[in-house]
Amino acid sequence: MSSVQNIEADPREDFGKNAARRMRREGRIPAVVYGGGGPSIPVAVDPKKIQAVLHSESGQNAIFTLDVRGKAPARVMIRDWQVEPVHGGLLHVDLVRISRDAKLKVKVPIQVVGEPVGVKVQGGVFEFVLREAEVECLPDDIPEHFTIDVTELTIGRNLRVSDLPVSEKVKVLTDANRVVAHVVALKAEEEVKPEVVAVEGAPAEPEVIRKGKAEAEEGEEEAPEGKKEAKEGKKEKEG
Repeated sequence: MSSVQNIEADPREDFGKNAARRMRREGRIPAVVYGGGGPSIPVAVDPKKIQAVLHSESGQNAIFTLDVRGKAPARVMIRDWQVEPVHGGLLHVDLVRISRDAKLKVKVPIQVVGEPVGVKVQGGVFEFVLREAEVECLPDDIPEHFTIDVTELTIGRNLRVSDLPVSEKVKVLTDANRVVAHVVALKAEEEVKPEVVAVEGAPAEPEVIRKGKAEAEEGEEEAPEGKKEAKEGKKEKEG
């Protein structure tokens, strides 16, 4: 793990929203240091220094020395932080003390290198599925990242957590069968259904139905006239 420069901090004696606003106007943000068997200490730190840690190679897993005025220096890691939603500036940060002989559980980012054969030659699609893995190890053994070569990946093949290059000093907690990356085939385009073309001269079904209905209606209209003729014939026979 790469070393990060020391960060200075001042103990905080004023609390509340107004005190925090004044602190931020002065170029500092509130923070708290805890854990490691020691008491919680509210401090003020330079947000630019904290941003430098977060953007370093080790990121959140970076271990650095916090020099608190009037207190003994402490090895710490960033445990959590709050960000202003509009401009993205840091609002608050939590720091936890680290002991050299106590194992930690942290998440390590995964990086891929190479261009898969399945993409370059076979025309498949590369998918980077898992971007970090959880591990357990001593603070000084935390890897900055895992690098995995995807050059030999063909369509249908994948690389799993068990394929990550892990040191014997590091125990991987993430399921070994989880897929890290794979190459898949392009999805076939859906076939377009052919349009139904009516044959010229062939009446459509609705027209036949309407025609039949019209004939029935004509028959109903003729029925009364037929009954009238039948009655007239009966009278002639009676006469």
